[in-house]
Amino acid sequence: MTGEPVGGPLDSDGRRLLWRCRRGMKELDVLLERFARGELPGASAGLRATFAVLLELPDPLLADYLFGYATPPEPELAELVRRIAAPAPSRWAAAASRAIDHMAVPAPVRHDPAPKRVS
Repeated sequence: MTGEPVGGPLDSDGRRLLWRCRRGMKELDVLLERFARGELPGASAGLRATFAVLLELPDPLLADYLFGYATPPEPELAELVRRIAAPAPSRWAAAASRAIDHMAVPAPVRHDPAPKRVS
């Protein structure tokens, strides 16, 4: 991922954290960099510190956390993992959701079973 961060420019600490998002797995890179670019520009010192701790974890454990196979025992890490792993909002998904909300949904059609034969 290249270009200007979504949330604005990053300071030197933010750029250092963004660099540490480069891992051995492309899937981790995508998740971590998306979060860093979107959230770090306006992030508190506490969030940045928690993100730095998360980035210290080995790739296999980090992958287990982010892909939902395990949950970090520390509540602040668990919350951060939940935020990072949440699906990115997509303008197409949002548009589809709005369109569906405005559609008239017909009542379900009941199909009665075949009439019973009377002998």
